[in-house]
Amino acid sequence: MRLLANILWFIFGGFIAFFELLGAGLLCCITIVGIPFGMQCFKLAGLAATPFGKEVVYDTGVSGTLGNILWVIFAGWETALTDLILGAVLCLTIIGIPLGKQFFKLAAVSFMPFGAEINVEHVL
Repeated sequence: MRLLANILWFIFGGFIAFFELLGAGLLCCITIVGIPFGMQCFKLAGLAATPFGKEVVYDTGVSGTLGNILWVIFAGWETALTDLILGAVLCLTIIGIPLGKQFFKLAAVSFMPFGAEINVEHVL
């Protein structure tokens, strides 16, 4: 079921978030100072590619808080806004609500990725 949900997710908007974050990660990695931000973009791109079956756990320290403040100023608000808009559009239909909820999950992580750990949920 997760595989089908992730395929539908990617077709109906996940590819937009994936390529947006992948491009932002490549741009951030051009400079040495931007590499930590680029690594966060790549982490988010992995979540944007296949969000179903993954959960986000937050554990932010002092350096994570500083990183999140800089992230929000330079890149976070654009990616979070894109995810919020796509999530709202998908939630207009009953069928799109599960996909929209994943965009809202991605928006929260896109806004503050430092200190967020993405875990794969195991189904027994």
